[in-house]
Amino acid sequence: MALSLSGRMVWNNVVMVEAENREAALPFTSGREWRNRSRVLAAAAAQGKNATVKTSTRRICDDDNGPYEEGKLSRPSYTGDSPLSRFVSMLISMKPLYSLMKVAARQVLINTAEKKGVPWRQMSEGLLTSNVYAEKPLVENASLVYPDYYLKDFHAYEDGNLSWKAASEVKPATLSMIRRAIPDAKSMDEAMEVLRGNWLRAIEEHHVRYSCREISDILDIGCSVGTSTLCLADKFPAAQVTGLDLSPYFIATAQYTEKQKAASGQTRQKPIHWIHANGEATGLPPASFDVVSFAYVIHECPQQATKALLQEAYRLLRPGGTIALTDNSPKSKVIQDLPPVLFTLMKSTEPWMDEYYSLDLEQMMHDIGLKNVTSILTDPRHRTVTGTVPNHGPYGAPQEWQ
Repeated sequence: MALSLSGRMVWNNVVMVEAENREAALPFTSGREWRNRSRVLAAAAAQGKNATVKTSTRRICDDDNGPYEEGKLSRPSYTGDSPLSRFVSMLISMKPLYSLMKVAARQVLINTAEKKGVPWRQMSEGLLTSNVYAEKPLVENASLVYPDYYLKDFHAYEDGNLSWKAASEVKPATLSMIRRAIPDAKSMDEAMEVLRGNWLRAIEEHHVRYSCREISDILDIGCSVGTSTLCLADKFPAAQVTGLDLSPYFIATAQYTEKQKAASGQTRQKPIHWIHANGEATGLPPASFDVVSFAYVIHECPQQATKALLQEAYRLLRPGGTIALTDNSPKSKVIQDLPPVLFTLMKSTEPWMDEYYSLDLEQMMHDIGLKNVTSILTDPRHRTVTGTVPNHGPYGAPQEWQ
C-alpha cells in the first residue's frame, strides 16, 4: 500500500536540527511549521553552519492535512475527461488560437520570472553567446532515434526540447518555477532549500529506511541541463552521479556548465558523467545504480513512456535500490486552484498533461514490482514518490519483461 498525505495514511515528521552543537526538536504538522523548519536549515546554510536533519515518522490524526495542503479532488478539474478539460482541449486544438496561446504562455513565463528577480533574457543570452556549441558533438549520440511523443511542441518551442533556445531558457524557467512554488520564501536560496532540500531529504530518508546498501551510484534520468544532477551530486558527494537526457542540447549545456565550474576551481571528488540517451532504453548495464531519479520528467510523457521509464529504472537498480520521482502533484490544492487563464496557458505548453494527471503513478510502481511505494507532498505544488527494488530475486528486470 502506498503512503500518502491524505486519509488514514498521513504521516508527520519530527525534525532534529543540529547547528553549532545546538540541538532543537522541530515537530511540524502544518505548512507554516514546515516552512519554518526549512528556513532554519536555509539560515544555517547561509551562515556557513553545518545543519543536519534527522527524521522520524509517526501516524497523526486523520483530519490533519500534513505539511502541505491537498485539494478536495484526486486531480485538477481541467485535466482528464471532465467537461472543463474537454473544453480547454478543444480551444488548444484550434491552430490559430493555439499559436496565440503559445506566445501568451511564453510572455507570462518570462514577465513573471523577471518580476520575481530572475533575469530570464539575460541568462538565455549569456548561454547563447557562449562556447556551449562545441560540447554538442562531444556528447551527442547521432544514431539515437527520438520517440514520436518527444517531438511535440513542448513549452511553446516548435522544436520542443531539441533546440539551443530551449536549452538556454531551462535555468531561468526553473528558477522562476521555484519562486512560484515557494511564494513565502524570503530569498531564492530559501526557496531552493525548501523545494530541492525536501526532495533530496525524501530520497535519503527512503533509502536509509528501506535499503541496506550505501549510495555509491546515482542515475538522473531526464536530467535536462543538469540542475537536478548537480543537486544530487552535492547531496551525495561520495557517489558517482550520472546525468542522462534525450536532448543533446540539454546534455551539451550540462557538460559545458560543469566544465566552466571546474575551470574556475570548483572541482568535484567524482566528476559527473553526462550521457545522451533515451531513458526508456539507456543501454547501461543492469543492476548498476543504487538510486535512479526522475525530476520533473514524467509530466512530459504519455503513460506508456512513463511505464517504460519505470521498467528501465527497475532494471538498472541493484536489489534494495531506490527509485525517486518528483513532479507536479495532482492532489496539490495550489495546482487544483489555478485560475482558468493560467491552467489553459499551461495546458497549451504541456501536450501530455491529461495523461499525466490521470495516471495512478503509485499503482503503476506497485505493478512493475517496486516495494515500499511512498508519496509525499514535499512542497505546496510537488510530490516526491519513492519505491524500492526488492532485495530478493535476480538482478535486473523481472523475467516477464524480457
